[in-house]
Amino acid sequence: MRRLSILCAAAALASTTALSSTTHAQMRYTGAPLFSGLGGPEDFGTDCLHPNDDGSSREIDLRSAFPSGLQFFDDVHTSVYVNTNGNITFSGPLSTFTPNPFPVANRPMIAPYWADVDIRADIRPSGTCGPTGTPGTCENPEDNGVWWFLEPGRMVVTWDNTGYFACHEDRVMTFQLILTAVPSCGGGATDFDVEFRFNRCEWETGDASSGSGGFGGTEAQSGFDAGNSRDFIMLPGSREPGIAQQMCEMSNIGEAGVWRFQIRSGTVLCPDAGESCSTGMMGVCGEGITQCVGMGTECQPIVGMTDETCDSLDNDCDGSVDEGSLCGGGTAVCDRGVCVDVCFEGGCPPSQVCTEDGRCVDIGCEDVEECPPGQRCVAGECADACSGVTCPIGQSCRAGRCLDLCEGVACDPECSVCSEGECVAQCGPDLDCGPGETCMPDGACLPTSCLGVTCDAGFVCVDGRGCVDACESAQCPNGEVCELGSCESDMFSSETDGGVETMDGGTDGDAGDPGRPPGDGGTDDTDSGTTTGRRMSDGGCSCRTVGASNEPAPWGLLGLFALVAMRRRKR
Repeated sequence: MRRLSILCAAAALASTTALSSTTHAQMRYTGAPLFSGLGGPEDFGTDCLHPNDDGSSREIDLRSAFPSGLQFFDDVHTSVYVNTNGNITFSGPLSTFTPNPFPVANRPMIAPYWADVDIRADIRPSGTCGPTGTPGTCENPEDNGVWWFLEPGRMVVTWDNTGYFACHEDRVMTFQLILTAVPSCGGGATDFDVEFRFNRCEWETGDASSGSGGFGGTEAQSGFDAGNSRDFIMLPGSREPGIAQQMCEMSNIGEAGVWRFQIRSGTVLCPDAGESCSTGMMGVCGEGITQCVGMGTECQPIVGMTDETCDSLDNDCDGSVDEGSLCGGGTAVCDRGVCVDVCFEGGCPPSQVCTEDGRCVDIGCEDVEECPPGQRCVAGECADACSGVTCPIGQSCRAGRCLDLCEGVACDPECSVCSEGECVAQCGPDLDCGPGETCMPDGACLPTSCLGVTCDAGFVCVDGRGCVDACESAQCPNGEVCELGSCESDMFSSETDGGVETMDGGTDGDAGDPGRPPGDGGTDDTDSGTTTGRRMSDGGCSCRTVGASNEPAPWGLLGLFALVAMRRRKR
C-alpha cells in the first residue's frame, strides 16, 4: 500500500491532550466567505439534496461544465455524485457516514469534510428526526442544506449550515467545494483546480461515529482518494481532534479557511511552488523557495550549507559568521568579510590603509566598526553579499552566490518551462514568442539566430552575437573566479593582499581562452552579462542555450521529484 500524504504549510493544530484544556462550548471557528450569486433561494444554485441522512444526489452530468470530463488519478469522469456527508464521488454514490481512513476502494472521492452530516429539515421537540424528503426532489431548504451549481468551466457544491447526526443543529458546518477547469496542454481530458472554502466550523463527529455533542469518536476527514486502494491525499489533522479548527483557521495558501490544489493529468499537485519563503534556518540557508516534496510544498534553501569562508556570511548555517582560520596559512586574517594583511611594519596594498589594530582595510573602512550580518565594508560603505556582483550569463546572485535558479526545479514537461527559478507557461498555439524568437518543441523560446548553433562548454548563444563566453562580464563574489560559465572558489587566491589573483590574470574572458571561437572578441561589455531570448513584459517563455549541445536547455528532463508543480504566468 502506498500512502501519499500531503505536507502542507499548516500542520495539525491540536492533539487530544491540547483539546483537554479547551471546552467544546468554545470551539466555534470562522474562516473564509463563500461564493454566492449562483441563483436559487439561498444564492448557492437551484439544485439541492432532499432532506435526508446519508443520502446522495442523482448522477450529475459534468459535460455542461467540463465537456471533456475530468481526469482524476487514472480515470476520466463525465459524471459525479454529491453526497450528504461532505464529499463528492465519481463512480457511484456513497452513504458511509463514519469516514474510513484513506484509501477507500471503488469510490474515487474529493472530500472537503467527510463526516456524518444530517440535513433532515424538521427537528421535532421530542428530539426525533423529521421526515426524510423524496429522493430526486429539491425542497429548497432555507438552512441545513446541500446545493450545487454548474456553469461552463466550474462546479460549486455548498454545504450550508449543516447539522450532524442525529438531527442536531446546535452546531453547524458551512463549507464549499469548487472545481475549476484548466485546459490541458496536450488537449483531451480537462485538468482542473480544486478549492475547499470553510466558512463556519463547529462540529467534528456525529453520534453514530461514537461522538457526543459533535466531538470525540471518529472525527472528520479531508482530502482526496483515487478509489484504487493505493493512492490518496489526507490533509493533516484528519480523523483527529481539532480538525474543525484547522479547516477554518489554517490554509495551505495563507488565507484562513481556503485550501487549494491543482489536478494535472490526474495527479494532485502541490500549490504555489516557486514562491519565496523563509526556511527558519540560520545564515545563508534562511532564504528559501517552495518546492514540491511528496504531495505538498516545503520551503527549501536557495543557497545550501557550505564550508565557512571569509565573506561576512554564515555559510555553514550554524549561527556564527566567519569563524575559524579562513585566509590560508599566511599572515592574512579575516576582518569583516575580507581577508586582510597584518600591517605591523606598515605598508598596505594600494587603495588600503593600516588600521590602529594593524590590519589592512579599504580606504574609508578604518572607522567602520561592524557591518550587519551578510554585509562587508567596501570603500567605506557596508554592502550586501551581492553588491557589485555580476553573475555569469544565465545565473543570478543569492546570498553571495551565483546560482542557476532552475537547477533542480521540476516543471510539468507538457505545460511549462523554468525561467529564473519559476515554472512558466510554454510557448505554443496559445502563447507566442517575442520578435526574433522561435518556439522550440519543448515549449521554450529561442533566439532565431541561435537555431542550430553549437557552443563549447562555458559559452552561451546570444542573439546577434553567436557563442559568447558566459564569464565575459562576470564579477564573481569575493574569493571566487569565473570559469566555464560558473563562479567557483579561487584555489590560487593571493595570501598577501586579501584579493583575488588568478593564474591567467583576470576573469574577463580573454580572447585566448580555450574554446573561444576565433574573432569572438570576448571583452565586449555592452551586453552586461544579460542574454536575449527571454520574453519581457508580455508574459511569454524564456530560455538560454548552454553547454555543448545543439538543442535548447532540456527543461522537460528536470523531473527530479515524484511530482511537479506549475505556476502559470499572468498575461
